[in-house]
Amino acid sequence: MPGLLRGIARTAVISGTATAVSNRVSRRQSGRWAQRNDEQTAAAPPQQAASAPPPAPAASMDTKIDQLKDLGQLKEQGLLTQAEFESQKRRILEA
Repeated sequence: MPGLLRGIARTAVISGTATAVSNRVSRRQSGRWAQRNDEQTAAAPPQQAASAPPPAPAASMDTKIDQLKDLGQLKEQGLLTQAEFESQKRRILEA
């Protein structure tokens, strides 16, 4: 029974941490996109402002680096196994 509780607790911690990291990254990206849109709207002539909005940019290298740092911290804390770390790292780099 203690092993089961430990496994459940570990899963809850990993899930909660991953959610917090994901939310933080989403908020940061939203802020950056809003700032870019504000800058583009201010600099664009009225004709361009009425055109279709530009496509959403892919994840920047700074964002990927931040995500990898957070992932590395989770691994150092023992919350991720090497396999989980490698899987998530590959997902971040391929995005």
